[in-house]
Amino acid sequence: MATVTFVDETTSGLRREAGRLPVAEERLTVRELIRRRVFQEAAAAGAGHGAAYQGLVRPTEAERALNGERPRPAGGRVDPEQQVLAAAEAFGRNGFLVLVGDRQVEELDAEVDLRADTEVCFLKLVPLVGG
Repeated sequence: MATVTFVDETTSGLRREAGRLPVAEERLTVRELIRRRVFQEAAAAGAGHGAAYQGLVRPTEAERALNGERPRPAGGRVDPEQQVLAAAEAFGRNGFLVLVGDRQVEELDAEVDLRADTEVCFLKLVPLVGG
């Protein structure tokens, strides 16, 4: 069984661990890795873990209005299915890059090999002003 470590990084060099996920499979698609990460984040947000939701993508306006940007109450919920769709859309429009090990993966349905210490980096790209 492998343990995937999710890391968020920005182009300015900020880097933070975004969770660990045990994975029984030796290969998964990037789409499935994103789905599992988002479901794990949504479950943690629903349980009230963490100071503020810092998921792969931001909650919808309705979710933010319901739950606020501050720490979530125990009943606060993030819709994981909506967040998976938003993450796939963000990936498709180059909102973030995915690097597995040192290799960039450019397609959601590309399969990647998972080893005991696989790091999956989500490099969040910031749009340029005026462009």
